[in-house]
Amino acid sequence: MNSNVKTSIVQIEAEELKQLVTEVKETVATDVDVKDQGQTQNFGVADLWKIQRQMKPALRLKLTNRWGM
Repeated sequence: MNSNVKTSIVQIEAEELKQLVTEVKETVATDVDVKDQGQTQNFGVADLWKIQRQMKPALRLKLTNRWGM
């Protein structure tokens, strides 16, 4: 197999390079709804218990299919 690879060299002007690497100290988020910020849902013990309870039948099914029981 032949592999001819050319390295890509991008030439850019000094002013454009300076604009690209300048650090911006602000972030503008236009798609965030501020009204819902106070209503955060916590992940509780009941949620973890529900996930574990739902996983047990899936694991049991996987093992029975694997061993042909």
